[in-house]
Amino acid sequence: MTTYDLGFGDSPTVDRALTYSPSWTRTIEAVTDLGRADVDRRRFLTAAPFALAAVVEPSRDWLLNTLDQIPGAGRKVRLEDVAAVKNMFGTFQQMDVFQGGGSGRLVLAAYMNEHVFPLLRRTHTEEVHHALSGAAAEQTYLLGWMAFDNGEHGTAQRYLIQALRLAEESRDPALGAHVLAGMADQATLLGHPEEGRRLAQAGRQGLARVNSSACLADLWTLEARALAAVGDRRATAHAINEAERAFAGIDPDREPEWARFIDEAYICGEWANAFRDLGQPADAEPHARRSIAYARWQNRARRGALSQAALAVTHMQNRDLEAAHTAGVRTLELSQKVKSSRSIEAVRDVRQRMTAFGAHPLVTDFADRTRAFLAA
Repeated sequence: MTTYDLGFGDSPTVDRALTYSPSWTRTIEAVTDLGRADVDRRRFLTAAPFALAAVVEPSRDWLLNTLDQIPGAGRKVRLEDVAAVKNMFGTFQQMDVFQGGGSGRLVLAAYMNEHVFPLLRRTHTEEVHHALSGAAAEQTYLLGWMAFDNGEHGTAQRYLIQALRLAEESRDPALGAHVLAGMADQATLLGHPEEGRRLAQAGRQGLARVNSSACLADLWTLEARALAAVGDRRATAHAINEAERAFAGIDPDREPEWARFIDEAYICGEWANAFRDLGQPADAEPHARRSIAYARWQNRARRGALSQAALAVTHMQNRDLEAAHTAGVRTLELSQKVKSSRSIEAVRDVRQRMTAFGAHPLVTDFADRTRAFLAA
């Protein structure tokens, strides 16, 4: 077992939550302490950095480990208790999708601290243990994703590592692969695309014996994002083709609740971003428009904002400042409806890219429109 000293000597929670422990008891302690620190908004946690070294071992251990520890004493947890936890997941996922990760994470963390993590310490049958671990993994992942969307990457990384360990205990390879997808997305976003690609590939390997078209489509998509970030056009196109093939095979009725976000709004938006990063506006634009249309139909402001930003960039790559300004304004309008650092960064990116057009009135106008929003 490896620990990572990040310089927070008085904050063992930070180091412990970066560890993918083979001990079930230590895993419960780590995720419980992390949830408490998150709710209490402790300074050392909000300031904790993303640690690239900490993402290497968890994906390897998830693939290799076959642990069978069952926790001990206390009132037995029933499948009905697990069902109650799973029923809450959809509520919190909807909150994230429509309001942004910064809107409901502390509510979810408090719910987990009070109602879910204590269940992990009680006695279970093996069936209940696997089911409860899966339910806890889903919501711990969602906590990580909400922190990710709110720009708290150190917190997000810690939740995702613990979610991966809980997913292993659930014996659900698709759920573990889903967590690795989130870790891949974060690594690429933070400037580590090679690690992002490796995490996505590990997730695909974990799906070798199960059928989850939605998760497979997501993993191929995130691999494409990583490949685009390093400028590999041919490999990016291959990954997107594979993602399209997997996406076409999705049967929504057979996919788990956590996979529902992997739809046209999300997947096409990510394909658009990959082609945008490669400087291929002709390929990016139709995917961006498809994502925008679907997000508008669903009333998903965050996804709409991210895809409008991608569209704005494609217009700039085509030297069409007027169209870019229109898409940029729409990005701003949608971003103001959610609490999401990714939406804020999308607005900032559009504004920065517009400066290449010099002292044009539309550039000045967009800078004026965004000034208060970006300064908040």
